[in-house]
Amino acid sequence: MPHMLDVSDEVRSEIGDDEADRLLGGAHAPDTYECTSCRTPGDTLMEPTSTVLFIGDETAVLAFAHSRCIPSQVVPVSEEQLLGAVRSINQAQEPAAAQPPVAQLQQPSYTVPAQEPVLAAAPAQEAPLPAPAAAGQAAVLGITCGLVMHGGTGHAALVVEPTGPVGRPGNTSGTDEFLSLLQDAGFQPLTDVDVTPGQLSGWSVLMVMGQLHAILQPAAAGGSTGWWQAHQPLQVTDAWRVAAGKQAEVTMYAVPAGTVGRQPREDLLRLALERAAAQGQVVAASLPLAGT
Repeated sequence: MPHMLDVSDEVRSEIGDDEADRLLGGAHAPDTYECTSCRTPGDTLMEPTSTVLFIGDETAVLAFAHSRCIPSQVVPVSEEQLLGAVRSINQAQEPAAAQPPVAQLQQPSYTVPAQEPVLAAAPAQEAPLPAPAAAGQAAVLGITCGLVMHGGTGHAALVVEPTGPVGRPGNTSGTDEFLSLLQDAGFQPLTDVDVTPGQLSGWSVLMVMGQLHAILQPAAAGGSTGWWQAHQPLQVTDAWRVAAGKQAEVTMYAVPAGTVGRQPREDLLRLALERAAAQGQVVAASLPLAGT
């Protein structure tokens, strides 16, 4: 059975005609893979599959993705991110543990987004999971920065997507309660990405000297505390920073694990959000911008 692979002209020019033909012939193509965008299983024999070439300073990694998620393309990334991609791919090839416990959202970590023009397209380097909590391991949150159009105006946006299901403390059923937890905190279900969600009191996005530091939530004793905090300040694009400063707020979208994935362009990020919103899989809020 032939493999349903798409090798774009730019990927072919990088890997050469011989290697591209070998891929299309099935010689070096896997039957199954983990999609580099949505991180769910794919099958090159059963569904259209894109070849995605991540190129660093000295090395390159060829990965695969559902064609419905992202098209075949070349994605420039830093060498550090590429090493993270290799680790991610190697981990994906290891046998998965049966029925892992549901993750608890405690001391959330982060995923470093790729730099401009890529919007966390690569399997970006992830921070190690924190030590296991009593009811399971703490969730790792992926953060993607991008401009999302609302009524023809670009809004600075953050898309938050955990790497696995998030449950309430004590939950051992495996049920993902990430969205309901955020709804309890005041985030609202979103059905139309073109509509700017309402501002959420007490929450904010902390920028310091043009870099993203944290998402803050109200503290029980008053003031604010970190809901998500970068291990190191994250760079954002000039356009993202200008939009956030002009509007004095950032739109935060939250989706369950495996819903949006890491999209290489802002138009693809929006399409993924629109699909998720149509399925009732997005909650959102506008968070005031703190800092500069």
